[in-house]
Amino acid sequence: MRDTMVKINDRYEFPLQLDLDRDDGKYLSPDADRNVRNLYTLHSVLVHSGGVHGGHYYAFIRPTLSDQWFKFDDERVTKEDAKRALEEQYGGEEELPQTNPGLNNTPFKFTKYSNAYMLVYIRESDKDKIICNVDEKDIAEHLRIRLEKDREEKERRKKEKAEAHLYTIIKVARDDDLTAQIGKDIYFDLVDHDKVPSFRIQKQMPFTQFKEEVAKELGIPTQFQRFWLWAKRQNHTYRPNRPLTPQEEALTVGQLKEAANKAHNAELKLFLEVELGLDLKPLTLPDKTREDILLFFKLYDPEKEQLRYVGRLFVKASGRPQDILPKLRKMAGFLQDDDVELYEEIKFEPNVMCEYIDNRIIFRSCQLEDGDIVCFQKSPKPDTADQFRYPDVPSFLVYIRNRQVVHFRSLEKPKEDDFCLEMSKIFTYDEVVEKVAQQLGVDDPSKIRLTSHNCYSQQPKPQPIKYRGVERLLDMLIHYNQTSDILYYEVLDIPLPELQALKTLKVTYHHATKDEVSVHSIRLPKNSTVGDVLSDIKSKVDLSHPDAELRLLEVFYHKIYKIFAPSEKIENINDQYWTLRAEEVPEEEKNLGPFDRLIHVYHFTKDTQNQTQVQNFGEPFFMVIREDETLSSIKERLQKKLKVSDEDFSKWKFAYISLGRPDYFEDSDTVATRFQRNMYGAWEQYLGLEHPDTAPRKAHSANQNRHSFERPVKIYN
Repeated sequence: MRDTMVKINDRYEFPLQLDLDRDDGKYLSPDADRNVRNLYTLHSVLVHSGGVHGGHYYAFIRPTLSDQWFKFDDERVTKEDAKRALEEQYGGEEELPQTNPGLNNTPFKFTKYSNAYMLVYIRESDKDKIICNVDEKDIAEHLRIRLEKDREEKERRKKEKAEAHLYTIIKVARDDDLTAQIGKDIYFDLVDHDKVPSFRIQKQMPFTQFKEEVAKELGIPTQFQRFWLWAKRQNHTYRPNRPLTPQEEALTVGQLKEAANKAHNAELKLFLEVELGLDLKPLTLPDKTREDILLFFKLYDPEKEQLRYVGRLFVKASGRPQDILPKLRKMAGFLQDDDVELYEEIKFEPNVMCEYIDNRIIFRSCQLEDGDIVCFQKSPKPDTADQFRYPDVPSFLVYIRNRQVVHFRSLEKPKEDDFCLEMSKIFTYDEVVEKVAQQLGVDDPSKIRLTSHNCYSQQPKPQPIKYRGVERLLDMLIHYNQTSDILYYEVLDIPLPELQALKTLKVTYHHATKDEVSVHSIRLPKNSTVGDVLSDIKSKVDLSHPDAELRLLEVFYHKIYKIFAPSEKIENINDQYWTLRAEEVPEEEKNLGPFDRLIHVYHFTKDTQNQTQVQNFGEPFFMVIREDETLSSIKERLQKKLKVSDEDFSKWKFAYISLGRPDYFEDSDTVATRFQRNMYGAWEQYLGLEHPDTAPRKAHSANQNRHSFERPVKIYN
C-alpha cells in the first residue's frame, strides 16, 4: 500500500510440537527423508519488541527441552514459565484490566508490539544428537585458547580491583619525556602525565625501596635520583614544585602520597631529576639551596615554526639572565655572538600569557621560581621580521593556542568535506573569507557566504552568517556550548553586502495546464511585496493565457496554510521550512456565487500502524463547490482535474476531515453542508481523498515537504 517497510503485529499462534508428517507430508520438500518421523519440538523463541525503525531483541530458550524456559535479555537471564514464552508472544491485541469492574466499561484494547520474530524447532529423532553435553574437546582449539585468556584476564582484573586499595600509581616524568613530547604532543607546560612511565606500587612499600624499583626499570642507581613533587598553580599550570625532603623519602609510598597529595588524586606524580655526564652516565646531583632556582628551557625556531625542549638549569636567584646566555647558546647550538631573547611562559588558559624577560634584571626580580619555563630564540634581525609568520615566541604560542583545522563543505553537498584549512580561532571575518576565496580561486572574498554547523542535528544552520556578522572564526564555530570544526560555503554571483539588501525566495510554480513544476529563485529588494514577486515570476514562466492572475500560497506537509495578500511585504516571509507555491487563479474561483464554497482538498492515507491516524501526501489544492452539489458531481470534476483512470478512481474514498478525523461521504451526500463558513484554521477542515500513495519514496530528510513534487521539476536559479 505504501511502498515502505512495516512490522506486522497481528496475532499468530505457534505450537509446542510441530508435526510435518501430517496431511501426507505436504509441508515437506519433495526430497525430504520420509523414513524419519518429522515431529519437531519448540526449542527457542526470538522476540522483537518495538517498531520497524527500532526496537530490542530477546529470546526464550529451553536448553535441554525440559519444561523450564529461560529468558535471555542482553546480560540478564531469568527463569520463565511456558505461558510467557508462548502465548504472550503470539502478538495481536491485549485488553487492559478494568479499573471499575462494577461499571459497564468498554474494555480498552491496545496492540502488542512485542511478539515472536523467529522460532527454532528441533526434530525429536535428532534431539539426543543436538541436546548433548559439550566437552572441552568439542570446542575449537583457537576458541579454547581465547576463552582461557579471557578467563585469566578476568581473574587478573578481579584481583586487581580487590587489591586496588592496597596499591597506588606513581607516574615518573623525566627529561626524556619532556624532549619526546614538547613540540609534538604538547606545546604548553612540560609533560602529559598519561604518557610517562607509571609504577603500580604497594602503599606499604618504603619509598627507598621504590627508588630501587626505578633503578631496575630505568637503569639509574638510587644515589643519582632526585624526585620532585608537581604542583598545580592558581593559573592552572602544572609544574615541578620542590624536591622531596629526606624525611619524606623515609616514609612509605602510601604515607608520602597522603602527605604530598592535597588534591586527593588517585596517583602520585613525580619528576625525576638526573644529571648525565658527557658519556651519558649519571653524575652526583648538586646540592640544592634556597638560592637555587630550577628552570626549564624551550627553544623556538621562527623559520621552522618549531618549539622544542632543550634542557634545564639551576640559576641563582641573585644572578641575571645574561649570566646564563653562554650555556643557552651551547644548548641551542648557536654561535657565541648570537643575540638571544628570553620569554617566560606563564599560562595558556584561558589566553596565552608569555612575557619578555629583561636580561639585566636579577632572576628574583623577574619573579622566577622553581619549575618555571623560559622560552628563548635568536633575536630577530630588523630586516627579517616580515619573513616569518610568527617571528617571536609569544606570537607562535598564541597561534598554537588558537589554531584550528576547519573542514569546509559546499552548502549544496553538506555531507562531504570539500577541503580543509588551518586557521586561527582569532582570525577576523575578513581573514576567514579571504582564505576561503584564495582556496577556491575567487577574486572577490565578499562573494563568499559562510554558514555555521549545528552540532546537534549535524546539518548546516538554517540562516547563513551575515557579512561581518561575527568578529572571529571562533564565533562561527561555537554552537551553544559546543565547538564545531565544520563550516559551509557558497560562492555568490554578487557580493554578500549587496545580496543582504535583497530578499531571496525559492518559489515553485505549478503550471495550470502542463504537467510540470518549475522552481525559481526570486531576488528582490527587502521592501518588495508579494505582488512584486508574482510580477517577477510572470516574466519567467509560461502562462495559460496572457491575462492570467497569479497567487502565492504557503504549503507545509501537504496542506495549504495561507494565501498571501499581494500587498504583504516579503521581508518576513520564511521559505526555509514552508514551500512557497505560485499558481494561476482558476477562472471559477474569480466568480464565486453567494452560496458557493472554496474548500481545501487534500490527499490522505491511513497509518498502517494506527488506523485512527491520517497521513497527508501529494499536492493540496482548492476547489469550488456549489451549495447543493452532491459528492457524485464533485467526483466527476475531481477525476477530470486529477486525470485518474476509472479503475483507480473507483477505489478512492472521500471524507470530510476535521482535526484529523475522517467522516466518509456517500455519493448522494450534499458536500457543502459539512463545511462551516469562515472557520478558523480552514486547513483543518477539508475534503479528503483517500487512496494509496503511489509516488516514489524519497530518502527521509529533516523536512520531507520541501521540494517534494510528483510532477517533473525544472529548477531555475
